[in-house]
Amino acid sequence: MLDYRFPTALQMVLSVAMSEEQGKRSTSNTLGNGAEANPSLIRKLMVPLTREGIFVTTLGRTGSIHLARPAEEITLCDIYMAVSHEKKLLNSRPDVKKPCCVVSANVCWYFKQIAEEAEQASLQVLAKHTVADALIALKQGKDLNPLSD
Repeated sequence: MLDYRFPTALQMVLSVAMSEEQGKRSTSNTLGNGAEANPSLIRKLMVPLTREGIFVTTLGRTGSIHLARPAEEITLCDIYMAVSHEKKLLNSRPDVKKPCCVVSANVCWYFKQIAEEAEQASLQVLAKHTVADALIALKQGKDLNPLSD
């Protein structure tokens, strides 16, 4: 099953940052409409994003959502870590109870090592990019993939 928490949270944070630049107000309703996401998903993602100091919110009729710190200080890794709930990028199968061969006896620990290496590499890439960088790239329609030319 695909997990859309991180890309949805990223869209939410970028939308709030863009609205702030334009002097517009962000609400959970505007975020839900923009992301074409279920309002309950937006509300669920608001909790960790607020708890982890990415968003601050005000309640009431004139309530709104703001970045808790400058866009230059929020990395994509911060957003991912806030909404991933310690969920691993890659999950291994449980250990084989009665291994019948060398592969069955060792594949779980081997896969866990590879998965951890992939997870760390992914987090390092996300940590290189800030919300401010992402907004600049989006406004310019800039492709971040150097191999796409």
